[in-house]
Amino acid sequence: MNQEELNTTENATEMTSEESGKKKKKEKKVKEKKIKEPMDKAKKKKIIKRSIIGGIAGLIVLFMIVNSVTASNMSAMVFTTSVTKGDVEQVLSTSGIVKTQESKTYFSEVAVEVGKVDIALGDSVKKGDILFSYDTDALAEEKKLIELKLQSNEGSYESSLYKDNKYISELGEANINLEVLEQQITDCENYVTELNKKIKDKQDALAYEGALLQISLVDWSDQPYSEEYENLQKLIQLNAYEQQHNSEIEAWQNEVTEYQNKIAAYKEYKAEMKSQKSTSESASMDSGSKSQLEANAEIEKINATETLTAIEAVESGVNADFNGVVTALSIVEGGTPTIGSSMITLESTEKVKVEIAISKYDLEKIAVGQKATVNIAGNNYEGTVSKINGMATTNASGTAVVGADIRIENPDENIFLGVEAKITIDTAKAEQVLVVPIEVLNSDKDGDFVYVVENGILAKKRVVTGISSDNYCEVKEGLTEGEQIVTDVTTGLEEGMAVTAIPQE
Repeated sequence: MNQEELNTTENATEMTSEESGKKKKKEKKVKEKKIKEPMDKAKKKKIIKRSIIGGIAGLIVLFMIVNSVTASNMSAMVFTTSVTKGDVEQVLSTSGIVKTQESKTYFSEVAVEVGKVDIALGDSVKKGDILFSYDTDALAEEKKLIELKLQSNEGSYESSLYKDNKYISELGEANINLEVLEQQITDCENYVTELNKKIKDKQDALAYEGALLQISLVDWSDQPYSEEYENLQKLIQLNAYEQQHNSEIEAWQNEVTEYQNKIAAYKEYKAEMKSQKSTSESASMDSGSKSQLEANAEIEKINATETLTAIEAVESGVNADFNGVVTALSIVEGGTPTIGSSMITLESTEKVKVEIAISKYDLEKIAVGQKATVNIAGNNYEGTVSKINGMATTNASGTAVVGADIRIENPDENIFLGVEAKITIDTAKAEQVLVVPIEVLNSDKDGDFVYVVENGILAKKRVVTGISSDNYCEVKEGLTEGEQIVTDVTTGLEEGMAVTAIPQE
């Protein structure tokens, strides 16, 4: 465009501006004649906004006109911003499922009819609340039966010990008596043998004496009337009487009879002792049987005591150990559960976590102990990374992920187990470092770089970046504070071109 055309354009612009000014003055006078009413704030704000937008649009149009006129003589313009110092906080945003860190399944400790059940699946309970109770009468009856059984077991054990001690005592008695009786019988039999020998010796002596008298009588038979002959006859008669009625022999014979009676009595008592020994040996317990009896008695005592303890523990009902939610319920009101059967599962809402999955790209950012913000149903809670699994798993899409736990530090009654929670983890923070807007960074095969304006020339500068937030990135190397970097490199701009920098606030 030549100077004449440019002047014509400027004149046309001035005329248009003059006519527009006259028209506005005329409209202003018409408006002043009208009754002025107060304008509400919303309408006033709207008008101001429109005015600003209109002004900006006008400037853009004007810029385009001027730019088209002077394009052949002016360099390209680029918007720039300054490298500044500031704080950058890197966060990792993800989601996970709220789960408990503590759960407890309550098992039936007694086989007693269940009484009232006031809870249902999914109910929230407070620590100390009664979860369920057993029928009072059935519980009292069971307690009485166990007490009687314990008493009976103790009595049976004591009776068995008494009998065993008795058999042991009788066995000892039999063994001692048998030994004594054997000796007594032997002694008596030996004494009887001696007595019989004395009797025989005495009888033999009297017989021999009688035989000698008979020989002497034969020698005096030719003098039958002699005194000697008569004396011999008398002695023979006396000897014959002695042989039949000798006092010593009779005494010895009586003694033999007495000792034979003793021997018979001893043998009879010996037979009794043998029988007693046999009975005691078969009835008394050996060391193994006695140990078994003692062990069984102790087991029965322990079982009965444990049952009594269990009954006493549930007499006032089964209480919740912590605040939580009932996640399993198999108890039936009026039913009689077996000992050890599952009744209720309670999951804590006091100790809760959020389970998340970390991709391989974010794994280096996360560490145990990092703080996090947990959002559950619109409520924010403080969190801490408490665990990172040591192995990866495969998610539904086939991607390898590593599980991690976020412990909720300040849970309350608004916690819902099993729901999704939004997680923001503060992974890193750098204070008062060089920062640039995230959108000014570019990358190629050699790394990261930005465009800067150096002496009116567009230049590329390599940078080493650090942590980044959603808006800003830390620059560790390559830039200095206050340096102007290009915020947007449009098509057609290349490194080495002359440009005009338009700084942005």
